[in-house]
Amino acid sequence: MIRKAFVMQLNVDAEEEYRKRHNPIWPELAKTLQEHGVHNYSIFLEKQTGQLFAYAEIEDEERWQMIGQTEVCQRWWNYMASLMKTNPDQSPVAIQFQEMFHLNDAMATD
Repeated sequence: MIRKAFVMQLNVDAEEEYRKRHNPIWPELAKTLQEHGVHNYSIFLEKQTGQLFAYAEIEDEERWQMIGQTEVCQRWWNYMASLMKTNPDQSPVAIQFQEMFHLNDAMATD
């Protein structure tokens, strides 16, 4: 499993609408994510800065990249664009993190 982490930027005063639009997330978008090998996808908000921290576990980097080419993802980007900083194609500006350390259950000992 590949772990992905990245940050995005929410616009000022968009927190409640962002939360509302994700609850529930469109079923067809959830299905697309699952079909492209995405697991355990979470997004966290840092309230003072409006920064969104996202974490996802994916099966394959190529399949992850293909999500953005789907019709449902492009509709989602357009739907969410007014709430956050975006690229010209309406995708969210996402700053990727490089994993530097990971501790899994198998490594932890009492």
